[in-house]
Amino acid sequence: MKFGVLSQRGLSSQNLGVAVLPVPSSSISPAPSPSTLTLSFQRSELPRGSVPDTDAETPLGESSLTESPCVEIPLSAAASTNLSTSNSAGFPQKVAPNFPLISRRSVLQGGARCALGGMAGAVAGACGLRSEAWAAPAPSLGVTWRPVQFSGRDYLPLEQVGRFYGMGTVQRAGKECLLGSGEKTLRGAADSTDFFISRIKCVLSYPLAEVGASVCISRLDLVKLVEPVLRPFKIDGAERVETIVLDAGHGGSDRGAVGRLGDEKTFTLDVAMRTGQLLSRAGYKVVFTRTSDEFVSLEERVQVANRLSRALFISVHFNSGGSGSGVETFALSPRGVPSMSNEGARVSDFGVYPGNSRDPENTAWATAAHAAMIARCGMIDRGIKRARFYVIRESNLPSVLIEGGFLSHSEDMQRIASPWYRQQLAGSILEAVRNYRRAVGGSLT
Repeated sequence: MKFGVLSQRGLSSQNLGVAVLPVPSSSISPAPSPSTLTLSFQRSELPRGSVPDTDAETPLGESSLTESPCVEIPLSAAASTNLSTSNSAGFPQKVAPNFPLISRRSVLQGGARCALGGMAGAVAGACGLRSEAWAAPAPSLGVTWRPVQFSGRDYLPLEQVGRFYGMGTVQRAGKECLLGSGEKTLRGAADSTDFFISRIKCVLSYPLAEVGASVCISRLDLVKLVEPVLRPFKIDGAERVETIVLDAGHGGSDRGAVGRLGDEKTFTLDVAMRTGQLLSRAGYKVVFTRTSDEFVSLEERVQVANRLSRALFISVHFNSGGSGSGVETFALSPRGVPSMSNEGARVSDFGVYPGNSRDPENTAWATAAHAAMIARCGMIDRGIKRARFYVIRESNLPSVLIEGGFLSHSEDMQRIASPWYRQQLAGSILEAVRNYRRAVGGSLT
């Protein structure tokens, strides 16, 4: 993936994108100014509320939620090394939470095509765990979040995470640890940023840390990654999705990555058009940032997205470079977190960007998109990552950028050049939209 330079040319009806199904004027709202954006990183409030009994295939209603008296910790709270939890106010017993953004097929495929080879089952084997269906955990009790300090940041022990989400106790094998059982698990290792949610790889902003006898996750990763994935129905302000913006990367003079069997710009447009057909048949409104081999600037792509509401944005790309192989998905980095596309921290990491107002939705949308890709495409899982690419940074919509394989890798290239593979990639986007919409509230009727 190689982004073209910004163009200052004027907008026209040709480069503003084509709506496959017309978008009613009532669904379009002006883009908010930066001064009106509510930035969710300002507090990074810890999760609250109980874990409800839910069915991953059933839309969630407000009646299924039961609030609890969990303690909310401000960012300035003093650190504590007390790793105990409070039982003063108990939750009713709950079954283990479902992960509505991740299908069972994604779990099984993720285990088979993990980027770390056979590690997917190594922790379970080392801990003596069985792989049968998830059993109901012990009662979920009220949790007093007690952060510990590590490297100048707030961390939360995984024991507290497991207790809060009703996932049982932490099981250890050296530095590696596991919460949950069967197909619904959280897994990682101290000193590593690789973290698996139901065997779908996510890359943490900060490594898990071993503090005393506990492995801990950073407060930011708990709030910005784990919580939106496990409880997408708790995302405040998530809109009911009606429109999908399909952004085919590159175009015109910007060829993108160049492979032996074709250019990135050609493959991304083909995937976008295939996806548009599927989404339209499913009843969604579709808007393209380009429908032909033309150059469209990054600014213009974002302007297309920001004229819409009740919509999702997805930018389609293919990778290139070195011996890399597999698929990966990018959501916007939270404020203050280095972009994974850069080496080290930059001043821009602390900028105020429109996309950060959608941090929870970005994470949920990225998880749905990535899990569906893993399920349908059978590629190596390179993980859900964070970056500040222009099109996801400046968008007011929940936005992700997917990389559907490496044009520089012979096996990936053969797949990408196949119409069958590109149709599978298109189908994965439709599946992701459905899973996201169902998870955050309601199916298309």
